[in-house]
Formats: sequence, structure tokens, C-alpha cells
Amino acid sequence: MFRRRNAFIRSSLQARLVALWIALLASAAATAYLLYGLYTQSTAVQISQAEIAVGRACREIIDRYTVLVRKGEEPGGDLAGLVAGALARWPGIEGGVWSAESGSLAYAFPSYEGSGPKTDLPQAESETIRAVNAESRQLGRSVVTHRVSRTQALLVQACPLPGRSPGLTGWTMTRAHVNDGPAYTRFLAALGFLAVAVVGAAAFLGHFLYGYARRIARLEAALAIPEREGADLAHLDRTGERELDRLVDALNAAGGRLREAREQALAAERFAALGRLSADIAHEIRNPIAAMRLKAENALATGDPERAATALRTILGQIGRVETLVRDLLHLTQPRPLLREPTDLRRLLAECAQLHEDQARTRAIRIRVETDALPAAEHPHLDRTQVQRALDNLLLNALRHAPPGSAVTVSARRVLRDGTARLDLRVSDEGPGIDPAIRPSLFEPFVTGRSDGTGLGLAIVRKIARAHRGEARLLDTGPATAFLLDLPWQPS
Repeated sequence: MFRRRNAFIRSSLQARLVALWIALLASAAATAYLLYGLYTQSTAVQISQAEIAVGRACREIIDRYTVLVRKGEEPGGDLAGLVAGALARWPGIEGGVWSAESGSLAYAFPSYEGSGPKTDLPQAESETIRAVNAESRQLGRSVVTHRVSRTQALLVQACPLPGRSPGLTGWTMTRAHVNDGPAYTRFLAALGFLAVAVVGAAAFLGHFLYGYARRIARLEAALAIPEREGADLAHLDRTGERELDRLVDALNAAGGRLREAREQALAAERFAALGRLSADIAHEIRNPIAAMRLKAENALATGDPERAATALRTILGQIGRVETLVRDLLHLTQPRPLLREPTDLRRLLAECAQLHEDQARTRAIRIRVETDALPAAEHPHLDRTQVQRALDNLLLNALRHAPPGSAVTVSARRVLRDGTARLDLRVSDEGPGIDPAIRPSLFEPFVTGRSDGTGLGLAIVRKIARAHRGEARLLDTGPATAFLLDLPWQPS
């Protein structure tokens, strides 16, 4: 029982409203069934009351006829007056005296509401009257019959009459209007009110469900749209529904607080990154400056021209190292707008390989270019210069780590990921791989596995990839070391 209650609480408001709608329709059907049962009972009561009335009226005819017989009088031609007197206090009941030989001997309908007294036997019911009288005479007791149609129930009762004249029976007849009268009017009124109430409630609930579902769908769509201002929650418009608007206001307030907290966190992260960057730059520049200072002091202290020349060459090398560091820092920190254009990747990769061919040849390394997976006539939109710089950095890293006699592979192919065309640029070598200790921070500035490296090459590669709305990552491809540039083939 507790689990069922929890499941109901967890169900959506819309599902509960639909269940309420179904319950409303079910209760309406049950109420209509009960109303019909009550009306049927009311109809049965009307028929029973009519049956009692015709029985008493028939008994009245018997009593009056018996009184005359006991007085020794035969009614003779005054049978119609006898019947009229017997039925005078029974509204809606007609009757008469029937003979087995002659048929109707008398007929009266004293409460008839026509223009004058009705004296003719109703022809439509004559066969029923004859049959009931015959059955009563045969059985020697009162007999009642019902003939129910859509709008009324016909009740006819016959009862044997005592006396010296054999074969005489008295009969009475009335009609109970089953689909008419106060009961039927109340039944129709109740059904009409129920129908209006159910249809109105169903229409209102259906309209509410439709509007509620549309408002929820709009909120879901708004929350699914990426927020351009950088907040984790989009700003939601009010729906006009008081309960939902309270939730919307709460979400907007939470989004504002989250935005403020995120800005504070980003500011703190920027300061922390700036501090780390300043410390790393100071460390990277201090070492060449210390080496240059030591060489300069040695050159001044010695009188040997050869040692002075060697010191100057060392100083020039350190100056070049500092210059390279400053250049890489500028590439890493200065924002540069992308100049996208259709780029021939076969030609771009061939140029990159040719640029580094001499360095590869000195170490007996082969550079392989694989572009067979590229489409023949379609080119991606890229910033050619920046992508070439990223490939140059990856190729230089691969050439430094690849063992002599091995190969460095540069490949490009068009792939589909989640139904979107992407460009895979890969540079792999057969070197010893990346030190596991620096893998988590491999693309961070100043992270390097070489003593003579600046640790900025891979950081620049990642920056270029992200500028293209892509990503740079190290692939786990077994013994080979492979870096991937995952870029959009065509910007949306």
C-alpha cells in the first residue's frame, strides 16, 4: 500500500488529471445508471399502483353487482349505470360488463376528459379485453394482464360476476404512462443536468490539460535552449498559470544566483590561472636569463676569445628560447578571429609534411599522409593558417619522440558522429608514449615531458580546436601515440 502511494505521488500532475477525468466519466456513467434504475423503479411503482387501482375498481363493480343480486334485482339494461357508478371515483379507469355469449354488455368511462361522455368500447383493445374476460371466466377468479409499449403500459383486469346469469365478468382498464408524467420529467431533467455537468467538466478539464501541456512544453523548450549569457539556467517567461509561474520565478531566481556564483567562480579561477601562469612564465624566463648572466660573466672574466665567442653563442641560443616562449605565449593568449574558408585538406597535409621533411630525414623518419577517406569534391570550412599551425605543433612533437627508422602518420577523414559530419585530423608516432603522470594536464600551459620544451605547443593546439568549436585529445590506440583534432566539417 505504501509503495502504491509513493508511485502515485511520483506520477505526473498531467497523469493524475487524466485519471481524474476518467474517474469523472466513470462516475457520470454510474450516476446515469443509478438514475435509470431509479426511473425504472418509479415506472414499476406506477404500474403497481395502476394494477392496484384497476383491481379495486373491478372489485367495486363486483360489490355493486352483488348488492343488486342479493336484493333479487337483475340489473338488466342498467348495467352501464352500474359500471359508471362503480368507476366514478377512479380517475383514468374505464371498464364494463362482458358476456361470454354476447360480448360487451356495458361500457363506461366516467373520468374521460373528452368533449362528451365516452360510451364506445375502445376497438384497439377489444381483443385484449375479450381474452382477459375469457381467461377470468375459465379460471373463476380475477385475472390481470399487462401490455407495455415504449410510452405506456396497458393494464386490463377481469373478475367473475356472481348471480343467476352465467358467463358474466366485469372488467377494468387503465393506462400508465411510463415515459410521461412527473417521474419521467424528473428523470429527463436529471439526465440533462448530468450531461451538461459532465460535458462541461470534461471540456474544462480537457482545455486545462491542453493548456497545461502546452505551457510545460514551452518551459521544457526554453530550458533546452543553450543560454548565450553563460548561465546554467535560461530565463523563463511567465506562463499565466499561477502555480507554474511560482516555479518559473523560483527557477529564474535560482538562475540569477547561479550566474552570480559562476561569475565569481570564473573570476577566482582567472586570478588563480593568472597566478599560475605568472609563476610558470617567471620560471621559464628566469632559467635562460640565469644562463645568459653566467655566460656573460664568464666572457667578461676570461681573456680567451674562443670562450667568449662560445658564451655569446650560448647567450644567443637562450635569447632565441625566450623569443620562442614569448611568441608561443602571444599565440596562446591573444584572441584571433577565425577566417573560415573551404580548405583543401589533401594539399594542406601535403604542405605540412613537406615543411618538416628535412627534419624527419635527418632522423631517418618517414612522414606518411593518409587522405583516402576524404570526399573528392567537398571541403570543410576552416581557418587554414591556424589549423596548419596546430598540425605543425603536433608534427614537431611526433618527430621529437619518434624513434629513428619509424614513421609518423598524418591522416584526415570525414566521419559522422550523432548524425553530424565531423573532421578527424590525426597525428601518430611510434614513440615511447606519454608519461602517465602528465596525461591529465597534458594540454595545460607549461606541461611538458622534455627539459627543453616550453609546454605551450599542445595548449595552442587545444585553443585552435576549441576556436573551431571542436576538441583536441590524446587517443588510447595501443603502442602508438596519437593526437586527434575533432573539428566540425561545416559550421552550423
